Amino acid sequence: MNNKKDIGRAIDFHEVLVEKLKNPRFKKLYDKHGRQLELAYSLLQLRKKKKISQAALAAKIGTTQSNIARLESGRQNFTISFVSKVAEALGSSLKISFL
Repeated sequence: MNNKKDIGRAIDFHEVLVEKLKNPRFKKLYDKHGRQLELAYSLLQLRKKKKISQAALAAKIGTTQSNIARLESGRQNFTISFVSKVAEALGSSLKISFL
């Protein structure tokens, strides 16, 4: 259970991630699935920032609300073309880079 002094304290995702990546098993799973989850989270945050519902976004790009929900949850791989359409519908663009 949370105690009262923990209530309202924001959690920094990147701080938690850095700590978790020290665990070799977690790192292996993150390397396999983490990028997809990062993309999903970024799209979710962008959609919320633009104050558009999943259903409205889906209508803009000609898909279903359930496809948007799967994309945002990271439960399904989508093509670069599909993700690019989502980004464009949200007034953004998709940038892919190799490090």
